[in-house]
Amino acid sequence: MAYVPELDVASCGPTENKARENLHEAVQILLEEINKKGALAAFLEESGFQKINKAWIPPVVSFEPFSFPYSI
Repeated sequence: MAYVPELDVASCGPTENKARENLHEAVQILLEEINKKGALAAFLEESGFQKINKAWIPPVVSFEPFSFPYSI
């Protein structure tokens, strides 16, 4: 499974590389469709991106380890 938290998009595949490829395709399709509607800038801003000069800078995302408290 692969996930882009900045855009809240996930995908999966039988291998890590295939999951990444599928995720890349899903993000590309999402952004193309939003762009066709003329709402790409608003979507990116809503997702926490900032436009500096002509570049979109992604938000800072932090990760914390999680321990499952139950034994299986």
